[in-house]
Amino acid sequence: MSINQSIKPLTLEEKEHLFLGGCDLVDLARKYGTPLYVIDEASLREICKNYKSAFKNYKNIKMMYASKALCTSALCRILDEEGFGFDTVSAGEIYTVYKSNVDMSKVLFNGNNKSLKEIELAIDLGVGRFSVDNFYEANLLNKIAYEKNKTIDILLRITPGIECHTHDYIQTGQTDSKFGFDLTQIDEIIGLIKNEYKNLNLKGLHAHIGSQIFELKSYYDEIEILIKEIKRIKEIHNIELSEMNIGGGLGVKYTTNDNPPSIEELAKSITDSMQKYGIDVPTIYIEPGRSIISTSGVTLYTVGSSKQVPNGRKYVAIDGGMADNPRPSMYQAEYFAQVANKPKHENIEKVTIAGRFCESGDILINEIELPKLETGDILCVYNTGAYNYSMASNYNKVEKPAMVLVNNSLSDIIVNRETLDDLVSKDVIPDRLKK
Repeated sequence: MSINQSIKPLTLEEKEHLFLGGCDLVDLARKYGTPLYVIDEASLREICKNYKSAFKNYKNIKMMYASKALCTSALCRILDEEGFGFDTVSAGEIYTVYKSNVDMSKVLFNGNNKSLKEIELAIDLGVGRFSVDNFYEANLLNKIAYEKNKTIDILLRITPGIECHTHDYIQTGQTDSKFGFDLTQIDEIIGLIKNEYKNLNLKGLHAHIGSQIFELKSYYDEIEILIKEIKRIKEIHNIELSEMNIGGGLGVKYTTNDNPPSIEELAKSITDSMQKYGIDVPTIYIEPGRSIISTSGVTLYTVGSSKQVPNGRKYVAIDGGMADNPRPSMYQAEYFAQVANKPKHENIEKVTIAGRFCESGDILINEIELPKLETGDILCVYNTGAYNYSMASNYNKVEKPAMVLVNNSLSDIIVNRETLDDLVSKDVIPDRLKK
């Protein structure tokens, strides 16, 4: 079983308390405070090895971690050590990777509205590939490259017209999408690259069909479209494309109802598809993000107040919520949790875990069976490595949590907890308002 098919991280142990990476989660909560993001290094490294092993028979494969899932300096170091490159979508992600001493030729810059400053930074830092999303960007990128006397290797991002069965907000490959060139626009952009944009070097095509994908047929369909387009481009434009980026999107198991394919099943579907069409084997880029980091992470909260609605639900409030994990309020994401200080206690009541923020929609878990909760208990929510910290906010002017890396009974801070001074550090009072 691949780790993406497990709700819990690899090293999770149920003793008198929950342990992760050999560390008592209750002790971590006391030492570092809550809310607290915790990343299990062993799970993260094992997932990376799973991906490399699953694709070992396809020689021209490049693993690119989708940085938007979670991007910290320590995480970049681990992924770099495991042989991954980085798919980035902002100057912030590019700079984080750069400051982590990563070979920038292993970095791809993606996104639908890259700014002039971001493009200049990416070129100056030596980003290896640009995924060009639209006509405006192609023109701007060529202009900047010309001014810097550089030739830029690019992929063209296309919308393959595939609607995978996932939440509408995390579909990206359907025809009506903000991302990429429509297939009917490919000839026009290639004509511009051949005849006008002399500082752009077209290497291949890029497509991404969505996130939290459970249906492998979506990948078969995507690869078929990409290969047919590569063949057509060779016939029409006499351009031999050598690279194909198929994105990421493999799902993970958030609850017992989820049944994602394994990493091995994903690899087989991709490699079988490539062999089927009998073309010269291109370099394939794959960009897992959620399936790399999600299961490796948990979030710890401290239980506070509770409220029993007469003839209704019982709400139990924690010291975090939608600001440190906006996914439930954004697209009804579901999670599983245990009480870290009561892992062997019987589940005797059904409760709704409510956040502390001033929104009725700030519900982290709707109706879950747990042991009787008391003020001060430590709640451990699983599978929070992806899109929790990376989407966190300071709503209600609340500080963002700390993040800890655990391994071999050691814990290390990898993101400091924000302070109240951090929250006002960018505020400015004009002189005319000062007392």
